[in-house]
Amino acid sequence: MEIRRDVFQAIADPTRRQIIEMVARQPLNVNTIAENFEVSRQAVSLHVKILTECGLIVIKKQGRERYCEARLEQLKEVTTWVDHCQQFWATQFKSLDSYLQKVQSGKKSHK
Repeated sequence: MEIRRDVFQAIADPTRRQIIEMVARQPLNVNTIAENFEVSRQAVSLHVKILTECGLIVIKKQGRERYCEARLEQLKEVTTWVDHCQQFWATQFKSLDSYLQKVQSGKKSHK
């Protein structure tokens, strides 16, 4: 049974977020990516695998090297979710603000 990973799993880990930022600037091979972390190359390879499974990175072969390239279109799912949450909470806070103003003005008129 194959595990389906999603973009939210990918960005949940700070190391993976850093890897995404690095390969978004330019394609890099796993060795170059691993040099920037204090974990083993194998650990970085696992992070790259997860990012590949989520569709945030594709691996392209150039000669004997394998380069990681960013595919940031998948982050649209995160952006959509964040936008929805922002709209929801903006509405909730506006409603709370209106209620609190009404309560405050009611207290002033009873004095």
